[in-house]
Amino acid sequence: MERLRKFYQENVVPQLKKDFNYKNITQVPRLKKIVLNIGLGEATQNAKIIDSTLEQLKLIAGQKPVVTKAKKSISNFKLKEGSPIGVSVILRREKMYEFFDRLVNVALPRVRDFRGVSEKGFDGMGNYTLGIKEQLIFPEIHYDMVEKIFGMNVTIVTDAKSNEEGKSFLKLMGMPFRSLKEDG
Repeated sequence: MERLRKFYQENVVPQLKKDFNYKNITQVPRLKKIVLNIGLGEATQNAKIIDSTLEQLKLIAGQKPVVTKAKKSISNFKLKEGSPIGVSVILRREKMYEFFDRLVNVALPRVRDFRGVSEKGFDGMGNYTLGIKEQLIFPEIHYDMVEKIFGMNVTIVTDAKSNEEGKSFLKLMGMPFRSLKEDG
């Protein structure tokens, strides 16, 4: 997505250089990758659900996802080592910018009663994870093709050094954070 990259160069970089007193452009945080992950616990009973989820995540991400498998067996969850338990995809470069743009400007505003995303999703290193409750907020997913509604984790990996830098960077990129008072 050229538009978002141009916006980053012209607006975000100068603002962050001013806010954090960066001497060099390489110190300015930028997006490294976006990881989309869907956990499918019920895939142990219903193998068909993996195929439909793969297809839907492929539409959302614009690239082919991979099936994640269980690392070890857990009898209480009827889980065998190597059985499929989820779907994930890692986006980089153009697809990453395109997805971020669609997430911020199209998908999140479609969430019912949306007031912004929580500020609590940072990991201490400037990376941000948010949970999406249903895949229907993405315009690529049509209601009639959905067998089961599933949620997903979206992890935005930046090369920011702290949560403060990461939050400032994502806010300038258009991420709609809500205030901490509403997080409660």
